[in-house]
Amino acid sequence: MEIIRSKTFKSERAWDAKDIANMNGITTRLHWTDQPYKWHINNGEEVFAVLDGSVEMLFKENGIEQSVLLETGDIFYASIGTEHVAHPCGEARILVVESEGSV
Repeated sequence: MEIIRSKTFKSERAWDAKDIANMNGITTRLHWTDQPYKWHINNGEEVFAVLDGSVEMLFKENGIEQSVLLETGDIFYASIGTEHVAHPCGEARILVVESEGSV
């Protein structure tokens, strides 16, 4: 059993993470960042929940780049093959659920 206070979590580098759980190959990780990630496509589905801060999520749908601002409490679901990149607006804490070893 563990209680995690996500609002106080911080790492020394952007996108470092605290591993919370691995349930049959599905990982749950808490990330801290103040820098954009990189454009990528995950190996499977991804659930991206903003726990603190806000994040501009850019994604491509039918080859067209789109953007949505995710606020605290918002969730982004990337289906298989969804190319996307997260750009935090200042510091952000994000819970990511995805297949183990995914980008």
